[in-house]
Amino acid sequence: MIKNLKWLALVSLTFIACDNSDDVATVANSSDGLPLTAGTADFSKYVALGDSFAAGFSDGALFIEGQKGAYPNILAQQFSLVGGGDFKTPFMADNVGGFIGQTPRLYLATMPDGSSAPMPVSGTPSTNPTTVLTGPFNNLGIPGAKAIHLGYSGYALANPYFGRMASSSTATVIGDAVAQNPTFFSLWIGGNDVLGYATSGGDGSNPITPSGTFDIAYNALVSQLTTGGRKGVIANLPYVSSLPFFTTVPYNPLSATVLGQGSQSAGVTTINALNAQLYGPLKQALTVFGAGDRINLLSTTNSNPLLIKDENLTDLSAQLTAAFTPTLGAANAAFYGAVFGKARQTTPSDYVLLSTKAAIGTAPTASDSGLGVAPPSPLNKFGITFPLQDKHILIPSESQEIKTATDAYNVTIQAAATAHNLAFVDAKAIMSKLETTGIPLNGFTMTSTYVTGNSFSLDGVHPSPRGYALIANKFLEAINTAYGSNFKGVDLGIYRILFPASL
Repeated sequence: MIKNLKWLALVSLTFIACDNSDDVATVANSSDGLPLTAGTADFSKYVALGDSFAAGFSDGALFIEGQKGAYPNILAQQFSLVGGGDFKTPFMADNVGGFIGQTPRLYLATMPDGSSAPMPVSGTPSTNPTTVLTGPFNNLGIPGAKAIHLGYSGYALANPYFGRMASSSTATVIGDAVAQNPTFFSLWIGGNDVLGYATSGGDGSNPITPSGTFDIAYNALVSQLTTGGRKGVIANLPYVSSLPFFTTVPYNPLSATVLGQGSQSAGVTTINALNAQLYGPLKQALTVFGAGDRINLLSTTNSNPLLIKDENLTDLSAQLTAAFTPTLGAANAAFYGAVFGKARQTTPSDYVLLSTKAAIGTAPTASDSGLGVAPPSPLNKFGITFPLQDKHILIPSESQEIKTATDAYNVTIQAAATAHNLAFVDAKAIMSKLETTGIPLNGFTMTSTYVTGNSFSLDGVHPSPRGYALIANKFLEAINTAYGSNFKGVDLGIYRILFPASL
């Protein structure tokens, strides 16, 4: 549980008389040892706008303890030390997480073989999405929200997280924020404008927001929030493809031990059979058509890549059908052609989604095979004998689309910070450090490594409690720089790495 930080307000700010001169006592909870100050900012009425990060989403769900540790709540605790007022959050009904009928939050469970794996906690979510809470609320972090959604009238009917806190069914998030006459705001939005595309493998079900649309929506939000010279802090966006959700599962997880389900010798036998019956004939045929680099034989000693469908490849279905007809017959050859016409093996430039890990080696169904039918054995193992589909993988062209959009969004965000003299958090640079050198703080080294890196929760996208505390500290640093305040920030050591099964 996050410790109550209000005791910090009791730190003495008095002067000590010594040798007929007055010296300022060192203040332990300020960044410079001087008395805490808000600088030129007024934190008496703080509102936070954003998406699931602002809400405190963690481990795949929204729940009370996660909300308490949201970075805006940590900021509000710090602001209270220099005159900040109450900060009201639309808490969920329990710590199981999510709404009635949804999957509960995850915890790190110990499996029968001694390994650890994310599993849903026991219990049933009790939060009713139709129950409207009494506001107004200072924390307006809305899971799932994109930039354009914050100004959309009727969004309360489309998003139950906003619906349960909105002032009316036609309210807008930005409208409910400015109606409170805030003296200070935080805005971190835009992640979902590319994240949905990324987590769906770029399959088109959740398209990237055009940069022009984002630019108009974002500038409209900032214009309203800064009316009258109101101060605030905004943050840019890291590349979402660098989150643990996209970097944890390697492109080449198929070792002999894995394919042999723990047995090296069984795996070698399996690999030899796959090479003789599938990979060898495929490579031979593809080589004839000038595409032999799509498939290589599996190694018995090294880890091997996955088999995937790449929609950008030239479709060689007809050619493969013709090549296999003499040995397989017309019907079977046509099936092979349809399955492998755009197949290739993964490379280091591909991102295998964290959610795809559970699909590798399982049997495709009629609904997710891409063919409208379930493939027969032995062509019924995703990633091994049947290509993983678009929704399972981010290929390089899709990653580039995400990068291009993110770069354009960040130009808009940086320009808004400059034009309105706002505090600016370079979240992109922070994520880069988490990926490379790590960020040492309070005796911990924060990295982006899944589970063990301290920074991210079990869903691979949202921060851990300690990760949210790091974010809050980075926001405080930016506020100090822009407005002359001297917040020290919170001690990361008092925040959990992960939530336990029971809270």
